[in-house]
Amino acid sequence: MQTQAGDPGAFSRFDLARVPSPCFVVDEAAVRRNLATLKDVGDRSGARVLLALKAFSMWALADVVGEYLDGVCASGLWEARLAREHYRGELTTYSPAYKAGDLPEILHLSDTVIFNSPDQIARFAGEIAKARADGEVFEIGLRLNPEHSEAEVAKYDPCQTGSRLGFPVSQLRPEHLDGVDGLHLHALCEQGFEPLHRIWKSLQPKLEAILPKLKWLNLGGGHHITRADYDTEALVTLLRQIHTQYGVEVYLEPGEAIALDTGILVGEILDTFENAIPVAVTDISATCHMPDVIEAPYRPAMLGEAETGVATRLGGPSCLAGDIIGDYVFASAPAPGDRIAFLDQAHYSMVKTNTFNGVPLPAIALWNSDTDALRLVRQFDYADFRDRLS
Repeated sequence: MQTQAGDPGAFSRFDLARVPSPCFVVDEAAVRRNLATLKDVGDRSGARVLLALKAFSMWALADVVGEYLDGVCASGLWEARLAREHYRGELTTYSPAYKAGDLPEILHLSDTVIFNSPDQIARFAGEIAKARADGEVFEIGLRLNPEHSEAEVAKYDPCQTGSRLGFPVSQLRPEHLDGVDGLHLHALCEQGFEPLHRIWKSLQPKLEAILPKLKWLNLGGGHHITRADYDTEALVTLLRQIHTQYGVEVYLEPGEAIALDTGILVGEILDTFENAIPVAVTDISATCHMPDVIEAPYRPAMLGEAETGVATRLGGPSCLAGDIIGDYVFASAPAPGDRIAFLDQAHYSMVKTNTFNGVPLPAIALWNSDTDALRLVRQFDYADFRDRLS
């Protein structure tokens, strides 16, 4: 899988020594630029745009998000709580399956609750009816699997064979939509407009008779709308067409697009040695801090990597032999104490961190490249590791 990171932008002039190591640094000015692009798409198309918290839930920027977007979408109870505590606007919640004990609170917190299958809706009909009888107001959605694969990597493809994500559109029957207000689709991963267009063309004939009876259509996430090469004009046109033709309100749920190219992960070289090739151990762990590097896998772009010089394998401090970030070229051999940074780490990396091996979590800093203001939002300590264990 190839990184979609753009150029370093303002981070090319950021002093890596200004923050502790390791540390995520997020540029508020860059986040605002992405949000402005998404707001423009929403304004011109008439679509409602929600932030997917699963990709970027840095709630220090919740008020900033609220200035531009229509709300957020959550993946379960805890994200729904976070949404109501810190964000404003509409809240949509979707999970592949809900626990019965969680559902009453989810129905209370959410404006829309999306289920993964008609069976789940039927199974929880009593809870839904009770919540409404108690005065709760919410809509019900059903996630569909378009059965049209466009994702590059199978493990990130919601439409892979045997996928648990969404009800197969080929199995959809009119009775499955009893009590359903809208449909949810999500079949993309870090992709441009053309894959979305192909998915829609394959799906549209199957939904022609259904959509006019519904209130909304949610096209999910995975849209790299803020990437420089994204065809936003074509997207705006498609969203308008869907609304005009079928009378449904259209939603988008970008996650990565909000934080694309807005953050770096700063680290430090701890040790270097030779083992057939130059090797350097860093305080950044692929396993603990950038798990998609191993899961995808992919090679994250390094800030200021040289075109020629000393090729060095960078790895993390954990005991996992596969805790390897990748091979990178330095103008001169790196030495203990040198600072490094990886680009485009604000989305997903931040929310996926873990403390395997007792590896410390990176701090989180908020920088504004327009004003150069820097604020250390959060640092983690031993108690954060200890208190999640028993």
